[in-house]
Amino acid sequence: MAGGLDKPDKPDSTDRADNSVADEPAHLLDPAHRAAIHIARPAAPGDLEGLVRRFWFPVWQVPAGETFTQQVLQYPVCLMVITDAYARFYGPASGLAGTPLTGDGWAAGVMFEPAAGALITGGAVSKWTDTHVELADLLGAAGDALVGRIRSIMAVDPAVPQAQSAAADCYAEFLRRYLPVDEQGRTVNDIVAHIEDNPDVSRVADVCAQFGITERSLQRLTRRRIGLSPKWLVRRRRIQDASWRLRTGATTMAAVAAELGYADEAHLSRDFRRVTGQTPGAFAARYAD
Repeated sequence: MAGGLDKPDKPDSTDRADNSVADEPAHLLDPAHRAAIHIARPAAPGDLEGLVRRFWFPVWQVPAGETFTQQVLQYPVCLMVITDAYARFYGPASGLAGTPLTGDGWAAGVMFEPAAGALITGGAVSKWTDTHVELADLLGAAGDALVGRIRSIMAVDPAVPQAQSAAADCYAEFLRRYLPVDEQGRTVNDIVAHIEDNPDVSRVADVCAQFGITERSLQRLTRRRIGLSPKWLVRRRRIQDASWRLRTGATTMAAVAAELGYADEAHLSRDFRRVTGQTPGAFAARYAD
Protein backbone atom coordinates (compact mmCIF):
# COMPACT_ATOMS: atom_id res chain seq x y z
CA MET A 1 0.00 0.00 0.00
CA ALA A 2 1.54 3.28 -1.06
CA GLY A 3 2.29 5.96 1.49
CA GLY A 4 0.43 7.24 4.53
CA LEU A 5 -1.24 5.26 7.28
CA ASP A 6 -1.51 1.52 6.83
CA LYS A 7 -4.95 0.18 6.06
CA PRO A 8 -6.12 -2.92 7.92
CA ASP A 9 -5.44 -6.02 5.90
CA LYS A 10 -8.08 -6.50 3.23
CA PRO A 11 -8.34 -9.61 1.11
CA ASP A 12 -7.19 -9.18 -2.47
CA SER A 13 -10.28 -10.47 -4.20
CA THR A 14 -9.24 -9.83 -7.78
CA ASP A 15 -7.89 -13.33 -8.44
CA ARG A 16 -10.07 -15.56 -6.31
CA ALA A 17 -12.17 -18.34 -7.69
CA ASP A 18 -14.71 -18.04 -4.87
CA ASN A 19 -15.22 -15.60 -2.01
CA SER A 20 -17.76 -14.86 0.64
CA VAL A 21 -19.47 -11.48 0.75
CA ALA A 22 -17.44 -10.69 3.86
CA ASP A 23 -14.24 -10.69 1.78
CA GLU A 24 -15.23 -7.48 -0.03
CA PRO A 25 -14.95 -4.25 1.98
CA ALA A 26 -17.61 -2.51 -0.13
CA HIS A 27 -20.26 -5.24 0.28
CA LEU A 28 -22.56 -5.12 3.30
CA LEU A 29 -24.73 -8.06 4.30
CA ASP A 30 -25.94 -9.25 7.68
CA PRO A 31 -23.60 -12.03 8.86
CA ALA A 32 -26.55 -14.39 9.27
CA HIS A 33 -27.28 -14.10 5.54
CA ARG A 34 -23.77 -14.51 4.17
CA ALA A 35 -23.86 -18.29 3.83
CA ALA A 36 -26.63 -17.91 1.24
CA ILE A 37 -24.46 -15.95 -1.21
CA HIS A 38 -21.21 -16.96 -2.87
CA ILE A 39 -19.28 -14.69 -5.20
CA ALA A 40 -16.53 -15.55 -7.64
CA ARG A 41 -14.38 -12.57 -8.60
CA PRO A 42 -12.02 -13.54 -11.43
CA ALA A 43 -9.49 -11.00 -12.60
CA ALA A 44 -9.76 -9.49 -16.04
CA PRO A 45 -7.27 -10.49 -18.75
CA GLY A 46 -4.14 -8.37 -18.83
CA ASP A 47 -5.01 -6.72 -22.13
CA LEU A 48 -8.11 -5.17 -20.51
CA GLU A 49 -6.03 -3.36 -17.90
CA GLY A 50 -7.28 0.18 -17.51
CA LEU A 51 -10.75 -0.74 -18.78
CA VAL A 52 -11.95 -3.57 -16.49
CA ARG A 53 -11.17 -4.04 -12.79
CA ARG A 54 -12.68 -7.48 -12.53
CA PHE A 55 -15.63 -9.69 -13.24
CA TRP A 56 -17.92 -10.98 -10.53
CA PHE A 57 -20.42 -13.81 -10.38
CA PRO A 58 -22.75 -13.91 -7.35
CA VAL A 59 -24.90 -17.01 -6.92
CA TRP A 60 -27.50 -17.06 -4.15
CA GLN A 61 -30.01 -19.37 -2.51
CA VAL A 62 -32.38 -17.39 -0.29
CA PRO A 63 -34.96 -19.36 1.72
CA ALA A 64 -38.53 -19.23 0.43
CA GLY A 65 -40.48 -16.23 1.69
CA GLU A 66 -37.37 -14.27 2.68
CA THR A 67 -35.55 -11.34 1.11
CA PHE A 68 -31.89 -10.58 1.74
CA THR A 69 -30.68 -7.12 0.80
CA GLN A 70 -27.14 -6.82 -0.50
CA GLN A 71 -25.96 -3.26 0.13
CA VAL A 72 -22.81 -1.83 -1.41
CA LEU A 73 -20.65 1.20 -0.67
CA GLN A 74 -19.92 1.57 -4.36
CA TYR A 75 -16.58 2.35 -5.90
CA PRO A 76 -16.43 5.27 -8.38
CA VAL A 77 -17.03 3.04 -11.38
CA CYS A 78 -19.72 1.85 -13.77
CA LEU A 79 -21.05 -1.71 -13.86
CA MET A 80 -22.48 -4.08 -16.43
CA VAL A 81 -24.81 -6.73 -15.00
CA ILE A 82 -26.61 -9.58 -16.74
CA THR A 83 -29.06 -11.90 -14.95
CA ASP A 84 -31.80 -14.19 -16.18
CA ALA A 85 -34.27 -11.35 -15.52
CA TYR A 86 -32.50 -8.18 -16.72
CA ALA A 87 -29.35 -6.87 -18.41
CA ARG A 88 -28.20 -3.37 -17.48
CA PHE A 89 -25.42 -0.83 -17.55
CA TYR A 90 -25.21 1.01 -14.22
CA GLY A 91 -23.70 4.43 -13.74
CA PRO A 92 -21.86 5.23 -10.51
CA ALA A 93 -23.95 5.26 -7.34
CA SER A 94 -23.43 8.32 -5.16
CA GLY A 95 -25.17 6.80 -2.15
CA LEU A 96 -25.54 3.35 -0.64
CA ALA A 97 -26.71 0.97 -3.36
CA GLY A 98 -28.97 -1.95 -2.49
CA THR A 99 -30.14 -5.09 -4.31
CA PRO A 100 -32.91 -7.29 -2.85
CA LEU A 101 -32.26 -10.99 -3.36
CA THR A 102 -34.95 -13.68 -3.31
CA GLY A 103 -35.10 -17.35 -4.22
CA ASP A 104 -32.30 -18.92 -6.27
CA GLY A 105 -30.47 -16.66 -8.66
CA TRP A 106 -27.26 -15.49 -10.26
CA ALA A 107 -25.66 -12.49 -11.91
CA ALA A 108 -22.74 -12.06 -14.27
CA GLY A 109 -21.15 -8.68 -13.74
CA VAL A 110 -18.32 -6.44 -14.86
CA MET A 111 -16.75 -3.85 -12.59
CA PHE A 112 -15.12 -1.31 -14.87
CA GLU A 113 -12.21 1.00 -14.22
CA PRO A 114 -13.12 4.70 -13.81
CA ALA A 115 -12.01 5.45 -17.38
CA ALA A 116 -14.44 3.01 -18.96
CA GLY A 117 -17.79 4.75 -18.52
CA ALA A 118 -17.18 7.49 -21.08
CA LEU A 119 -15.68 5.02 -23.55
CA ILE A 120 -18.72 2.73 -23.41
CA THR A 121 -21.43 5.41 -23.35
CA GLY A 122 -19.68 7.84 -25.67
CA GLY A 123 -20.30 10.85 -23.44
CA ALA A 124 -20.14 12.33 -19.96
CA VAL A 125 -20.65 9.75 -17.21
CA SER A 126 -22.49 12.35 -15.11
CA LYS A 127 -25.54 11.57 -17.27
CA TRP A 128 -25.62 8.09 -15.76
CA THR A 129 -24.92 8.83 -12.08
CA ASP A 130 -27.49 7.06 -9.87
CA THR A 131 -29.28 5.50 -12.82
CA HIS A 132 -29.11 2.60 -15.24
CA VAL A 133 -30.02 1.71 -18.79
CA GLU A 134 -30.92 -1.59 -20.43
CA LEU A 135 -27.98 -2.99 -22.37
CA ALA A 136 -30.12 -3.37 -25.49
CA ASP A 137 -30.98 0.33 -25.37
CA LEU A 138 -27.38 1.41 -24.86
CA LEU A 139 -25.59 -1.07 -27.12
CA GLY A 140 -28.23 -2.09 -29.64
CA ALA A 141 -28.00 -5.42 -31.43
CA ALA A 142 -24.47 -6.03 -30.12
CA GLY A 143 -25.80 -5.72 -26.57
CA ASP A 144 -28.64 -8.13 -27.31
CA ALA A 145 -26.19 -10.67 -28.69
CA LEU A 146 -23.94 -10.36 -25.64
CA VAL A 147 -26.87 -10.90 -23.28
CA GLY A 148 -27.98 -13.99 -25.17
CA ARG A 149 -24.52 -15.54 -25.07
CA ILE A 150 -24.01 -14.87 -21.35
CA ARG A 151 -27.43 -16.29 -20.45
CA SER A 152 -26.82 -19.38 -22.55
CA ILE A 153 -23.48 -19.98 -20.83
CA MET A 154 -24.88 -19.51 -17.32
CA ALA A 155 -28.15 -21.39 -17.84
CA VAL A 156 -27.01 -24.92 -16.99
CA ASP A 157 -25.23 -24.30 -13.68
CA PRO A 158 -24.16 -20.73 -12.84
CA ALA A 159 -22.17 -21.87 -9.79
CA VAL A 160 -19.57 -23.95 -11.63
CA PRO A 161 -16.20 -22.30 -12.37
CA GLN A 162 -16.29 -23.46 -16.00
CA ALA A 163 -19.46 -21.48 -16.70
CA GLN A 164 -18.15 -18.40 -14.94
CA SER A 165 -14.84 -18.58 -16.79
CA ALA A 166 -16.62 -18.92 -20.12
CA ALA A 167 -18.86 -15.94 -19.31
CA ALA A 168 -15.83 -13.86 -18.34
CA ASP A 169 -14.18 -14.77 -21.66
CA CYS A 170 -17.35 -13.76 -23.48
CA TYR A 171 -17.39 -10.39 -21.73
CA ALA A 172 -13.69 -9.88 -22.44
CA GLU A 173 -14.10 -10.57 -26.15
CA PHE A 174 -16.95 -8.05 -26.33
CA LEU A 175 -15.22 -5.32 -24.33
CA ARG A 176 -12.00 -5.28 -26.34
CA ARG A 177 -13.78 -3.05 -28.85
CA TYR A 178 -13.46 -0.17 -26.35
CA LEU A 179 -9.67 -0.34 -26.24
CA PRO A 180 -7.32 1.42 -26.12
CA VAL A 181 -7.95 3.54 -23.04
CA ASP A 182 -7.27 7.17 -23.90
CA GLU A 183 -4.73 9.37 -22.11
CA GLN A 184 -7.38 11.28 -20.15
CA GLY A 185 -8.89 7.99 -19.07
CA ARG A 186 -5.53 6.71 -17.85
CA THR A 187 -5.12 9.92 -15.84
CA VAL A 188 -8.53 9.43 -14.24
CA ASN A 189 -7.61 5.85 -13.34
CA ASP A 190 -4.39 7.09 -11.74
CA ILE A 191 -6.22 9.75 -9.73
CA VAL A 192 -8.75 7.27 -8.35
CA ALA A 193 -6.04 4.71 -7.58
CA HIS A 194 -4.03 7.34 -5.71
CA ILE A 195 -7.03 8.24 -3.55
CA GLU A 196 -8.00 4.62 -2.90
CA ASP A 197 -4.46 3.47 -2.07
CA ASN A 198 -3.36 6.36 0.15
CA PRO A 199 -5.27 6.76 3.42
CA ASP A 200 -3.41 10.00 4.15
CA VAL A 201 -5.26 11.70 1.28
CA SER A 202 -7.98 13.50 3.22
CA ARG A 203 -8.51 16.66 1.13
CA VAL A 204 -9.10 17.44 -2.52
CA ALA A 205 -6.11 19.79 -2.30
CA ASP A 206 -3.89 16.76 -1.65
CA VAL A 207 -5.00 15.26 -4.96
CA CYS A 208 -4.49 18.51 -6.85
CA ALA A 209 -0.96 18.82 -5.49
CA GLN A 210 -0.09 15.25 -6.41
CA PHE A 211 -1.25 15.59 -10.03
CA GLY A 212 -0.45 19.26 -10.64
CA ILE A 213 -4.03 20.18 -11.49
CA THR A 214 -6.33 22.94 -10.28
CA GLU A 215 -9.39 22.04 -8.25
CA ARG A 216 -11.73 23.38 -10.93
CA SER A 217 -10.01 21.33 -13.64
CA LEU A 218 -10.17 18.24 -11.42
CA GLN A 219 -13.87 18.80 -10.84
CA ARG A 220 -14.57 19.04 -14.57
CA LEU A 221 -12.49 15.94 -15.25
CA THR A 222 -14.13 13.74 -12.63
CA ARG A 223 -17.63 14.93 -13.52
CA ARG A 224 -17.14 13.96 -17.15
CA ARG A 225 -15.22 10.74 -16.68
CA ILE A 226 -16.56 9.43 -13.35
CA GLY A 227 -19.83 11.29 -12.78
CA LEU A 228 -18.80 12.22 -9.23
CA SER A 229 -16.93 15.03 -7.51
CA PRO A 230 -13.36 14.90 -6.17
CA LYS A 231 -14.76 15.48 -2.68
CA TRP A 232 -16.98 12.41 -3.10
CA LEU A 233 -13.96 10.30 -4.08
CA VAL A 234 -12.06 11.24 -0.93
CA ARG A 235 -15.08 10.88 1.35
CA ARG A 236 -16.10 7.51 -0.05
CA ARG A 237 -12.62 6.06 0.42
CA ARG A 238 -12.61 7.22 4.02
CA ILE A 239 -16.08 5.76 4.68
CA GLN A 240 -15.10 2.44 3.09
CA ASP A 241 -12.00 2.32 5.29
CA ALA A 242 -14.06 3.19 8.36
CA SER A 243 -16.67 0.54 7.57
CA TRP A 244 -13.99 -2.12 7.19
CA ARG A 245 -12.40 -1.24 10.51
CA LEU A 246 -15.78 -1.21 12.26
CA ARG A 247 -16.81 -4.55 10.74
CA THR A 248 -13.62 -6.29 11.81
CA GLY A 249 -13.85 -4.83 15.32
CA ALA A 250 -10.11 -4.24 15.34
CA THR A 251 -10.17 -0.71 16.73
CA THR A 252 -12.16 1.98 18.53
CA MET A 253 -14.19 4.84 17.06
CA ALA A 254 -11.67 7.36 18.34
CA ALA A 255 -8.84 5.45 16.70
CA VAL A 256 -10.73 5.16 13.41
CA ALA A 257 -11.41 8.91 13.35
CA ALA A 258 -7.77 9.71 14.06
CA GLU A 259 -6.40 7.21 11.53
CA LEU A 260 -8.61 8.56 8.75
CA GLY A 261 -7.80 12.21 9.40
CA TYR A 262 -11.07 13.34 10.98
CA ALA A 263 -10.94 16.15 13.50
CA ASP A 264 -12.92 14.05 15.98
CA GLU A 265 -15.45 11.24 16.30
CA ALA A 266 -18.37 13.61 15.69
CA HIS A 267 -17.12 14.53 12.22
CA LEU A 268 -16.66 10.87 11.30
CA SER A 269 -20.09 10.00 12.68
CA ARG A 270 -21.78 12.73 10.60
CA ASP A 271 -20.04 11.61 7.40
CA PHE A 272 -20.75 7.97 8.12
CA ARG A 273 -24.43 8.48 8.84
CA ARG A 274 -24.88 10.67 5.77
CA VAL A 275 -23.64 7.83 3.55
CA THR A 276 -24.93 4.69 5.28
CA GLY A 277 -27.99 5.98 7.12
CA GLN A 278 -26.61 4.50 10.35
CA THR A 279 -24.38 5.65 13.16
CA PRO A 280 -20.99 3.93 13.30
CA GLY A 281 -22.07 2.12 16.46
CA ALA A 282 -25.26 0.76 14.91
CA PHE A 283 -23.34 -0.22 11.78
CA ALA A 284 -20.73 -2.13 13.77
CA ALA A 285 -23.42 -3.96 15.75
CA ARG A 286 -25.22 -5.02 12.57
CA TYR A 287 -22.33 -5.95 10.28
CA ALA A 288 -19.53 -7.04 12.62
CA ASP A 289 -17.82 -10.21 11.41
